[in-house]
Amino acid sequence: MLAYRVMAYLTGVLLLLLCTSMVLKYGFDREDLNWSAYAHGWMYVVYLITVVVLGTAVRWRPSRMVLVALAGTIPLMSFVAERSVTREVRGLR
Repeated sequence: MLAYRVMAYLTGVLLLLLCTSMVLKYGFDREDLNWSAYAHGWMYVVYLITVVVLGTAVRWRPSRMVLVALAGTIPLMSFVAERSVTREVRGLR
């Protein structure tokens, strides 16, 4: 559970940095945060692994795992999904 929570926050922050870098790059012709795309991409892969591990442990349906996994691709959604998942999993114990 802790690994999922850390990765959800990290993926969300890196996605916000990626969005900021895209605005800077295409809106203001600056290349300040080029590394953010690579960082988010790699952390998203780790996020996917933690979603599968957690989803398997709590016996989610595959559709639930896909929805939680997609939360890492929509700005701010990983934070919302993390709160929902944490409440749900803690309620199971």
